[in-house]
Parts: sequence; C-alpha cells; structure tokens
Amino acid sequence: MPGGIKIENLNFSYTTGNPILKDISLEVGQGEKLGIIGPSGAGKSTLLLHLNGIIAGEGTVRIGDTIVEKKSLPVIRKKMGLVFQNPDDQLFNPTVEEDVAFGPLNFGYNRQEAAYRVSQALKAMNLEGFENADSHHLSLGERKRVALATVLATSPEVIAFDEPFASLDSVMVVQLLDIIEKLDATLVIVSQSLLPLISCCDRLAVMVSGQIRACGQKEEILKNERLMREGGVDMDFYRRVYKKYLA
Repeated sequence: MPGGIKIENLNFSYTTGNPILKDISLEVGQGEKLGIIGPSGAGKSTLLLHLNGIIAGEGTVRIGDTIVEKKSLPVIRKKMGLVFQNPDDQLFNPTVEEDVAFGPLNFGYNRQEAAYRVSQALKAMNLEGFENADSHHLSLGERKRVALATVLATSPEVIAFDEPFASLDSVMVVQLLDIIEKLDATLVIVSQSLLPLISCCDRLAVMVSGQIRACGQKEEILKNERLMREGGVDMDFYRRVYKKYLA
C-alpha cells in the first residue's frame, strides 16, 4: 500500500496498568484524507506519535510497505511527516530558511537541492520573503505554516496533523484549509474543530478512551448523534445555533 497507512492491533501504555491505546486497527488509503475526532485524553496525539516512531507500542504500524520499527526509522521519517499542535515544538533554528532546510540537509540532500526544496515549500505556504525572519517573532498562523513547510520540504508520502486549526481565527483557518486541499499526500488530521475537519476530510474516525469506536464516510458518522456525543461533539447544539441565528 504505497503512501498509505496500516495499523494492526496497536496497544500502548505510558505506565503499567494504564492503557492509552487499546487494540487499534486502522487503514488509510494512499492519497486519502482521514479526520480523527475524540474528547481530550482519548489518545489521539499518542496515536499520531506512533506513525513516525517517536513512541512505540505493541502491534504493527506500516507506512506504505515499511513497518515502523527502530531499524526502519530513517526510512519512515522520509516517508512520514508530523506537524505538531504547537509550532514552537518544531521550530528551533535562528531563521525560517534554516528551520525549513534542516530536514532536507539531515536526510542527506546537498545544499543546492535543500535550497530548492526550501524555496518550493515556502512558496507552497505563501511564505516567500520570510527566509531571513526569526520564526519565533512571527504570528501563530505564520509559525504554523512554517512548521508545515519544514515537513513539506522533505516531500513525505504521509502527513499527520495534530490540532492544526487550534487557536487560529476564521481567516487563517480558511487559508490553512486551502493549503491542505492542495497537498499531494496521504493525510491524517486530528482535530476538535469539527467544521474545518469535515470540510477537508474524506472519512472520519471517532476515538474514545484509546479505542477507535467507528470509522467511515463522514456523512454516515455525522448522522450518528450518540457516537458523536461520545466523541465530544453535540450535533444538536450546532442545529440549535443554526436555527436560532442563521436559518
């Protein structure tokens, strides 16, 4: 399954006797955009950290045809990029250009190729002219775009986002959605911002207490109000607001 994800019977605990992930099995097809919702503490971020081997549980995770394990991590981290919720966890160099170049240079590209990749990634993120800026002096929306550029510069087959819409105003959310729509990769997007998530994803998974309760076409998942409430979303609330103020 080139460019896809396959998770089989994944279990994980940070401490003995306190399971965070419970027998998770999940497939994401090449080029698909999968959204994951769930209440705080459901294990969503922990699941994403397994995709590029930052942490490892019991079970099997594949990115394309490659199993995520210690010996395959150099290959996996070329295939799969993770965009953290807080961009400051991803940006640590003096300038935007150096942050975005770090991945390509670390993967062995020469400086000419790395510079080209930086240029293309910044262009895709509408960040041309930011090369010499200090990442930590940019706005949150700009820092989030720089963080995504650091991932795009390595041309991964799979990109995972952890709460990409958090703390963004509506204009920045729309800008990010436009960028996500154009990405040529398999995407997994964890978010509690339901409307942006369903606008950009093909399928939706609901994660509760470390388990995938359901995964399917977003239209079918959204119709199951009990399931959505378990996932931390009250669909009736959205209807009441719409009828009261917008209908």
